[in-house]
Amino acid sequence: MDISRAIRRAVDTGKVVLGERETLRYAKEGKIKLAVVASNCRGSALEELKSLLKEEGHIYEFPGPGVELGSVCGKPFLVSMLGILDAGESEIFEAVRG
Repeated sequence: MDISRAIRRAVDTGKVVLGERETLRYAKEGKIKLAVVASNCRGSALEELKSLLKEEGHIYEFPGPGVELGSVCGKPFLVSMLGILDAGESEIFEAVRG
């Protein structure tokens, strides 16, 4: 499955938080099942996210910049990171694992 389609389906049918601040907040609460990070996400934010989500496979590094990730999410602004709380009808977990 195409990762961009899987992300969009998760945004449309599941529960997803957009943005660095919200993703990190939910990660601190242990509610993030998967985080998607744009290629140009701030290094310090990515390091904080990695320390919060210690388990392997909980972070997917999107190959495009935040503008492209925002577009994939259907948003007219850049999205540097997003957190998936519930995938809804998306097959995002299968898509990122291979």
